[in-house]
Amino acid sequence: MEMTRRTFSAIAAAALGPTGIAKSLAPLAPGIKISVQVDETVSDEDLTWIKQMGIEYLNVQTGSGRATLENFLAIRKRVEGTGLKVWNISNNDNRNIEEITLNLPGRDEKIEWLKQYIRDTGKAGIGYITYAHMANGIWSSDPETIRGGGKARSFHLKTAKGYWNGKVYEGPLTHARAYSKEELWDNYTYFIRQIAPVAEEAGVRIGIHPDDPPVPVLGGIPRHIFGTFDGYVRALEIANSPNIGVCLCCGTWMEGGTGMGKNAFEAARAFAKMGKLWKIHFRNVSSPIPDFVETYIDNGYTDMGKLMKTLVEIDFRGNLIADHVPAMAGARQSSWSYSMGYIRALYNSALD
Repeated sequence: MEMTRRTFSAIAAAALGPTGIAKSLAPLAPGIKISVQVDETVSDEDLTWIKQMGIEYLNVQTGSGRATLENFLAIRKRVEGTGLKVWNISNNDNRNIEEITLNLPGRDEKIEWLKQYIRDTGKAGIGYITYAHMANGIWSSDPETIRGGGKARSFHLKTAKGYWNGKVYEGPLTHARAYSKEELWDNYTYFIRQIAPVAEEAGVRIGIHPDDPPVPVLGGIPRHIFGTFDGYVRALEIANSPNIGVCLCCGTWMEGGTGMGKNAFEAARAFAKMGKLWKIHFRNVSSPIPDFVETYIDNGYTDMGKLMKTLVEIDFRGNLIADHVPAMAGARQSSWSYSMGYIRALYNSALD
């Protein structure tokens, strides 16, 4: 699907609503909200460390059974008591739901659960969640050694398997048969047209993450909806909602290379112009598919300084996180301090 002027106008109109003003969305304040990912059990020491790095926002991960309004409010209370802010609360149950993507038994129950998740997010005063639409997980091969002996995720088409939420997906057909592109479009349409009105009522933005990796077909399941720029355009047009937008995982976009239809810089500009760019996963990889290794932020094939300048030029006002950060000696604080310091330095430089 080509991004025509008519298509762009339709998406932009949906973003603004019939009056030209976002229906239920509070405007985002100026500036990029640089954030750290933490588990809800994050220690007081780590919260102090995060504040010492000059970070103001957290993306908080909860466990299975913990996606409740009561827990969301408790997380906010604890985080805000330290002077930090919660950008979103994530849960592995709220994305990559095979029942929804493939129309498997239990689909409607999963959709109803996700609707309540969105409602509770809004009631807790949190305005954003990330959703991903992969049916058979994130595919990876065995970790490989990178600079200085660090270990990082790799992908090789011949050896990769899918992993998500305790499940492993492998083989030529992960779900017993091959699925068609149109089947998946029908399933997505059925899903998003139920979810979008709930997000609008709750005042919650939903940023959709690209398929990782964006290989055309994995395990008999096409990755055409959120595996190309044109797929995103059609998906946003189908949603036709001011509350459905993009979580641009730059690392995943880099993995796709020319197959994405636009590079990460072009995609960021295009989604921002639509008013749909709400979150950035700021990470780097060694090369595009069919083979890649995740790298330290400064050591991949993309110029991350140029990417940060692009985000400043387009006046990106959403959330930005480091993601899939390769480990360093000294455990989590070492690797994340390096990534967050690098990100903050790039941002400060881009503002000059």
